[in-house]
Amino acid sequence: MRITKSSPPEELETIGLVVHELTNGMPVTVRSKDKKGIRIENGRVIDREYTGPVLEEALEKGEVVRKVPSTGVYKGLPVVVVPIKEEGETIAAVGVVDVTFGVYSEINIIGRRRPAK
Repeated sequence: MRITKSSPPEELETIGLVVHELTNGMPVTVRSKDKKGIRIENGRVIDREYTGPVLEEALEKGEVVRKVPSTGVYKGLPVVVVPIKEEGETIAAVGVVDVTFGVYSEINIIGRRRPAK
């Protein structure tokens, strides 16, 4: 699999579906820098012309963005978007929508805590 800054949605499906499965079915979005991408929910791609405000921000900044968007399909839900870089250039971004309103993120934090001795 090769991802470039001009990868079309079809080339992003594999990585999107992998992340979707790894996050126990959380909605996932993926897009390349130059082309719109995909939106995955319930185990399948439901949009092949997708972009969103947090994806756009991560592509522009080239860094992880964690926020609750005020517009778009996932308005009001916590979103984390991670850029994919090649030789220092941001070429794509992958986002996960936390439909548990932060419970999923909190469980990960709690799971990393060490028991008191």
